[in-house]
Amino acid sequence: MDIQEIKSELIRLRKEIKRHNKKYYDEDAPEISDFEYDELMKRLVELETEYPEFITPASPTQTVGGTARRTAGKLVAHDVPMLSLQDVFSREEVENFVNDTIKKIGATEFVVEEKIDGLSLALRYRAGELVTAVTRGDGIIQGEDVTENAKVIRDVVQSLNDKPEYLEIRGEVYMTKKNFALTNSRQERLGLKTFANPRNCAAGTLRQLDSRIVAERNLSMFVFNLQAVEGIDLQSHTDAYEFMKRNGIKIIHDYKICRTFAEVWAAIEKIGAARENLDYDIDGAVVKVNNFSDREKLGATSKFPRWAVAYKYPPEEKETVLKKIELSVGRTGRVTPTALFDPVSLNGTKVERATLHNQDFISAMDIRIGDTIKVYKSGEIIPKVSGVNLSKRPENSVPFKMPDVCPVCSHKLEREENAADFRCVNPGCPAQTENHILNFVGRSATDIKGLGENALAKLIAEGFIKNISDIYKLKERRDELIEKKIFGLAKNTDKVLGAIEESKKNPPAKLLTGLGIFGVGSSAARDLILHFGGIDELSRATFDDLKNVPDIGDITAKHITDFFADAENISLLDELKKSGLNFKSDAPKISGDSKISGKIFVLTGTLEKHSRSDASKLIEERGGIVKNSVTKKTDYVLAGESAGSKLAKAGELGIKILNESEFEQLISE
Repeated sequence: MDIQEIKSELIRLRKEIKRHNKKYYDEDAPEISDFEYDELMKRLVELETEYPEFITPASPTQTVGGTARRTAGKLVAHDVPMLSLQDVFSREEVENFVNDTIKKIGATEFVVEEKIDGLSLALRYRAGELVTAVTRGDGIIQGEDVTENAKVIRDVVQSLNDKPEYLEIRGEVYMTKKNFALTNSRQERLGLKTFANPRNCAAGTLRQLDSRIVAERNLSMFVFNLQAVEGIDLQSHTDAYEFMKRNGIKIIHDYKICRTFAEVWAAIEKIGAARENLDYDIDGAVVKVNNFSDREKLGATSKFPRWAVAYKYPPEEKETVLKKIELSVGRTGRVTPTALFDPVSLNGTKVERATLHNQDFISAMDIRIGDTIKVYKSGEIIPKVSGVNLSKRPENSVPFKMPDVCPVCSHKLEREENAADFRCVNPGCPAQTENHILNFVGRSATDIKGLGENALAKLIAEGFIKNISDIYKLKERRDELIEKKIFGLAKNTDKVLGAIEESKKNPPAKLLTGLGIFGVGSSAARDLILHFGGIDELSRATFDDLKNVPDIGDITAKHITDFFADAENISLLDELKKSGLNFKSDAPKISGDSKISGKIFVLTGTLEKHSRSDASKLIEERGGIVKNSVTKKTDYVLAGESAGSKLAKAGELGIKILNESEFEQLISE
């Protein structure tokens, strides 16, 4: 790779890892497995090791994942940082850690113990009494005060037998597999959303505002570290464990004290062999230096202590027989194949289906119905197929081929050139109706309050709505809506109908976003309307006309021309126009001789003289384009006070950065 490609790869990896950090730590809703996340981080570490000149302070390798939230309580400053552990993935890396440590400080003891998969929590005691419980938050500066919730966890000791002046310990809050099953069973009975895995459930529960919910879900906690102590003398990690055991504190069980790499590796293998039989999830084994004075000598980086590593086990994998490949159709018409197989237990949960992504994925692995496939589920998240045991293939098996027609509406499927997905392009496909309408009424589109998922499901089931144009005919059926209590009584019904009427005044970019044209999100819709002036003008644009709009490529241009060439779509637009929706932009005509015409701007930080909306308007009136994120296509970044990662990224990419005075001079030219 050349230097520019390396920089682009680093930017992509950092952005993706930060997004997954937010999903995991802040939203308790990870989208990828631990293994997949670890692979991303390993690749980033490799590149930054090879090209240290490109390391930035904001890189995920230099920071602790997660931010503090205000869900369960106030924010509390960390007395001792709650750092991450450096992950290692091979026997060789563990051996290097052990040998390097011995080389630095001489012969020493190591403790090997389970790495519980849960939510980190620090408990603070004064004179032997629990005073504060703090989540990890950002790991460095602050976390959330969840003291009241911690007090209803049975493993949290509130009063110690010994009474040190001050004690802070760190542990992991988790949920046993048994209690996870009971919690999800109750969620189902109540018609509520179930949790994906015990870790998510434990994290979401600990942040509840109502401690009664925390109590009924029976969370557990293991303590794994002494953070700080005053008033007693503890020399080592195991000394601290003995003190904790005397005081009824539940510590990581069955830990091993080791002196050589051979002993350390044997302990890691023993934990790995037993993990499937545990009543809780672990995501690795921790190797840590036992003696506290040795830990002080080794110190820490800004992110990791140098005296410990976390060994991550490879994903658990099992074989099962593929019974069927099921096809489903999403909102955009994308057809997704899913493997249905004999149930297997992975990480303590039953798994019987996994996505097969697309035809290319199936063909590359030569997956056939009747095959014995290999399934894994790293980090208890998303089941995936890793391969086929060809030695067990039935003699009469045949390669799988995607059908030519939609499995729902029988409309012809299309596959884009140089793309892997098959799509149903029928806008009237029933499988797409509800999601298509949800997209239309969503916040980034027409933003109609009161038309949520439940209300739309009722409207479709009762025959009030078949497509988006029917939304604007609901006022004619007001009495029926009230009679069937779709929105409740008359007052609430009128409120929703009023929101529908108000949405007609939306700028046409919002309407265009709601039409669900593949590749046309809110940003592209705004650019298209700004360029052409309205939806009617856009409908007459040729493929070449569309290619003149920044960031509109061949594929999106084709989807737009195909959409406006379809008779059913034209009929739909006619109905929307008759209903009085806004098709014409009132934005000033773009000045062709403006110096910033066609230039892409990103705004960051707090501006003194202009609000962001005013600055954006000034740019767009002169033909400029405002985007939310910095890319190599960005021309200018307008930076105010407290500018963050966008400013740093602009610096990395060599993009022109403007202050407000420079910005005013530029737009006046």
